[in-house]
Amino acid sequence: MFLWNKPGFNLMERSLDASALRQKVIANNIANVDTPYFKRSDVVFEEVLQNEMNPSTPSIEGYRTDPRHFFIGNSTNMVTPEIKTDENSTINNNMNNVDMDYEMSLMAKNQLKYNVLVQQMNSEFKKMHTVLGGR
Repeated sequence: MFLWNKPGFNLMERSLDASALRQKVIANNIANVDTPYFKRSDVVFEEVLQNEMNPSTPSIEGYRTDPRHFFIGNSTNMVTPEIKTDENSTINNNMNNVDMDYEMSLMAKNQLKYNVLVQQMNSEFKKMHTVLGGR
């Protein structure tokens, strides 16, 4: 059994992937701030994850008699980030809807979130290293 094949690690991995994708999308929005008719995009991950983890969502779960058995049922491992484009709003005269201040604040927020996720992942790796090293 792979030691890091746990729901917490998988969720952190998915969150890091979503954060990296969000950084690329925000950078693309900033790069096209003066492009006529460009419409900004955003990454939706937290909302999709929340909907997937919602306890009111009915799901069928398989009964496992051993923790090494495959998990059957509602799993957060299949949650992937989605890119949504805002086609309805316009900010500039050139029909562009990218606000530079808003994008920069989103980028700073995303960077902080990414740093926290990396620190948490490093902490988990250090714990595993300590356990395996016997110290």
